[in-house]
Amino acid sequence: MNIPNIPAHAPSPGTAPTLADPDTPFAVVDVQRTLRNIERLSARADRLGVALRPHVKTAKSLDVARLLQDGTPCPVTVSTLAEAETFAEGGYTDITYAVGIAPHKLPRVLALLRRGVTLRVLLDSTEQAASVADASRRAGLPLPAQIEIDCDGHRGGLRPDAPALTEIGRILHDAGCLDGVLTHAGESYFAHTAEDRRLAARNERDTAVAAAERLRAAGLPVATVSVGSTPTAHAAEDLTGVTELRAGNYVFFDLVMAGIGVCHLQDLALSVVVTVIGHRPEHGWIITDGGWMAMSRDRGTAVQAQDQGYGLVTDLAGDLLPGLVMTAASQEHGTLTARDGAHLPDLPVGTRLRILPNHACATAAQHRGYHVIDGTRSTDTAPAVQAFWERVTGW
Repeated sequence: MNIPNIPAHAPSPGTAPTLADPDTPFAVVDVQRTLRNIERLSARADRLGVALRPHVKTAKSLDVARLLQDGTPCPVTVSTLAEAETFAEGGYTDITYAVGIAPHKLPRVLALLRRGVTLRVLLDSTEQAASVADASRRAGLPLPAQIEIDCDGHRGGLRPDAPALTEIGRILHDAGCLDGVLTHAGESYFAHTAEDRRLAARNERDTAVAAAERLRAAGLPVATVSVGSTPTAHAAEDLTGVTELRAGNYVFFDLVMAGIGVCHLQDLALSVVVTVIGHRPEHGWIITDGGWMAMSRDRGTAVQAQDQGYGLVTDLAGDLLPGLVMTAASQEHGTLTARDGAHLPDLPVGTRLRILPNHACATAAQHRGYHVIDGTRSTDTAPAVQAFWERVTGW
């Protein structure tokens, strides 16, 4: 495939940069692993007979999104209006803003609608519904809204039997704004067995479909029944009654997903390159220049059977260094230690390493973009950097 946007920081004219060249720490994406992850879920959605609406909140990158459907803009989910605006500029016209809407953000939503972008908002209260309905009437423009459904108590939303569900639906419908229902099985990130994930996926579907059926029984049209999380998207066996599937983390995956069995370590497409800057042999420490500002504070594997600290360690080529873990972090320092009786390797000052993150979304957010490599092209100790892909920042 052609990878656009070759970075301008090659060390000398005519010399392609490698992972040994940029200043550390920096984020790396393996494009072939990303493509493989994308194709895996796309094929699954096809088998399940539902539309896939990828969540771009993980990568927050138009360049990564271009891998989703051969460069053709597809329906997407966003977590910020900054993402919505950037993706609209990139030609994406079918967008769901899957965070509860605050009334003061509605002018930005309406601005995108006036540009021909279908931008759906999410809500779970009569107050939000009234604000959306009022803004829509004043603008003379339908403002599509979805009602958030709580399928597992993880975050916001209404239970399908909540008295307010039909009231909210009526407020939206009367203003021409009711689009459907949306749910997210956030607790599936703690589903540690395949059976637990299948049950979570079934519950996610059943809850969303029950909410949609209740609205329809009240005479309210429901066009969209949207479900999804990365664990449930890969575990669902039957999505009857569902119209679309959402997931985001799957493009990169991470140690949390590997820890619950959704993927393998070889599927992780995001890493952070750091440099060894010191040693504390009396403590068994190797110190790097990659602290929590490079990796984030996320410790998602701490509740799993195998705590991976702040991340697992590989060499620049991506080969795991057995037993070496990033176990501590301050702002700009990372501490690597050996565990399970492993030998602490001899890594001189200046050695570059890659850290596999706990949570791809949080780690990616620490960086302005990705240095892109193709892990299948060579076995070089320092893979060539083929492009730099920028990320969306802000809200």
